[in-house]
Amino acid sequence: MKENKSKYQLVVNHVTDGISSGKYAIGDRIPSINDFRTEYGFSRDTVFAGLRELSSKGIITSNQGVGYFVQSTEVSKGHRVFLLFNEFNEFKEDLFNSFTANVGPDVSIDLYFHNYNRRVFETLITGANNKYTDYIIMSGKFEGLAPLLERISGKVFLLDHFHSELKGKYSSVSQNFAEDTFGALSSAADIIKKYERILMVQREAKEPEERYDGLVKFCEHHDIAHDYISASREIKRKDLFIVVNDRDLVELLKQAASQNMVPGTDFGIISYNDTPLKEILSGGITTLSTDFKLMGRTMSELLRKKGVITVDNPWSLNLRTSL
Repeated sequence: MKENKSKYQLVVNHVTDGISSGKYAIGDRIPSINDFRTEYGFSRDTVFAGLRELSSKGIITSNQGVGYFVQSTEVSKGHRVFLLFNEFNEFKEDLFNSFTANVGPDVSIDLYFHNYNRRVFETLITGANNKYTDYIIMSGKFEGLAPLLERISGKVFLLDHFHSELKGKYSSVSQNFAEDTFGALSSAADIIKKYERILMVQREAKEPEERYDGLVKFCEHHDIAHDYISASREIKRKDLFIVVNDRDLVELLKQAASQNMVPGTDFGIISYNDTPLKEILSGGITTLSTDFKLMGRTMSELLRKKGVITVDNPWSLNLRTSL
């Protein structure tokens, strides 16, 4: 669709100026597309572009077959953000707090959760279309997103999960689980090579399998046995467990106690996602973690930048006694 921004802004200004002056109140009908075409001599596409921007900011709403109506008298030129998370946990709370602390006072945010339900995911996005200026979407492992995202009227950003097929189409701040796992393990290869077998414990389907791809690459490079399991098993000396879920971490520590095994001495533990508790648990649990606070801050910066920008959020291996 071709549109002249200097022209369609006149449509936007007509409505926002009318609201500011008191000409239009909530519920009032604004001129139709044909009315604007007659008044300004614009093409249908140019008028619709102006109405689309007003809709994306939540200022107007449409009633099919009837017309456009004022929905909000908040006509500031700031960003209205639709923020869709997969779930809310301690790490995502850090991300959210960092994002909101850095976006600035002219940004309003509505936060939603899809909880890894594809139907809910699509329903929320479809229902939010035309109501926001910016859409920040944390999709998780969902695939085939292009048709849905292409229908969104507003600027789209991707958060947390890396989608190679969408790279270059939308700005993103993400984790590349395979490469980051490989890189983080490689940073401590001299320590890790003392173990004879590495077991990745990951039971939930929602978790990215690319983590194991990174582990396989590392183990093949250093000739270390490896396996992918859904629950902790009997510990053997010189085993190294990489644990995704904190419940599995607790079960592993219970199993170690029952076998009189000491983490970091008899076997090793690496846990995904750092928390303050892991700094002190069992003398310190080594963690493999991305910086969620930095992720939120980086996304707040992308919100104001033009063009498509892809950012890989950095990972680190936090070495403690369990390794």
